[in-house]
Amino acid sequence: MILVDKELSARLERTEGLANARFVEARARQSGPQEATWIEVAGAFAMFDGTSSPLTQSFGLGMFGEVTSEDFEKIEAFYSQRMAPAFLEISPLASIALLHQLNDRNYRPIEYTSVLCRRLGPDLALAHRGSSAIRVRAIDQAETESWAQCAARGWSDEPDFFEMILGFGRTMASARGTTAMLAEIDNKAVATGVVFIEEKVALLAGASTIPEARRQGAQAALLESRLKFAQEQGCDLAMMCALPGSPSQRNAQRNGFQIAYTRTKWKRG
Repeated sequence: MILVDKELSARLERTEGLANARFVEARARQSGPQEATWIEVAGAFAMFDGTSSPLTQSFGLGMFGEVTSEDFEKIEAFYSQRMAPAFLEISPLASIALLHQLNDRNYRPIEYTSVLCRRLGPDLALAHRGSSAIRVRAIDQAETESWAQCAARGWSDEPDFFEMILGFGRTMASARGTTAMLAEIDNKAVATGVVFIEEKVALLAGASTIPEARRQGAQAALLESRLKFAQEQGCDLAMMCALPGSPSQRNAQRNGFQIAYTRTKWKRG
């Protein structure tokens, strides 16, 4: 069992914040800094990736010291200048004073996220091992488009999300510090996943499986490969985020992840 404290939460929040900052930097290389940029305020990362992007929000506020009114004003001005609402992901291990500040500044809670983590050691203790018929490998840059297409196909039963996931995949696979991995069956791409590493913490994301290859163990193989990769890179912790009570959360728990805490997203106004 991992003992959860503010220091652990700060590590996890900083890792996710940096991962998203690297994503935004990759987006800026594609679309220009006017379309994607980020700032750091009071140790927190505030990202802008377009007014409709789920990455247009901040991570880590309140985990790295006192948050002043001036800090809030900087973040709010950053979003206001870009005609975007201010969304703040707040760890429950931040100080109670921050909660009072959020209320005083007219923020309201709108969403929960389970932040899960597990230690990395010799025994990965996975509930399901990847099938020997599934090959998992890291892609090279020349394969970014085909990787993104595979990731988007995993959402083909939700057509409203296909184009968004395709764009996210193209950017995610090229972000600094991120390793994109592909699962193949008979040399056919069937599933995707990424791992981002920062300060010995591995953030797992980007899980997607094409409809016709589901329930064949592709994601189990990707999970095993990414955890082994993280170990080889010297990581001692792995983390992922999921909707509370979702299949993703339950699958993570079956594979040795524990819920570290439930984070709240706040929106101003």
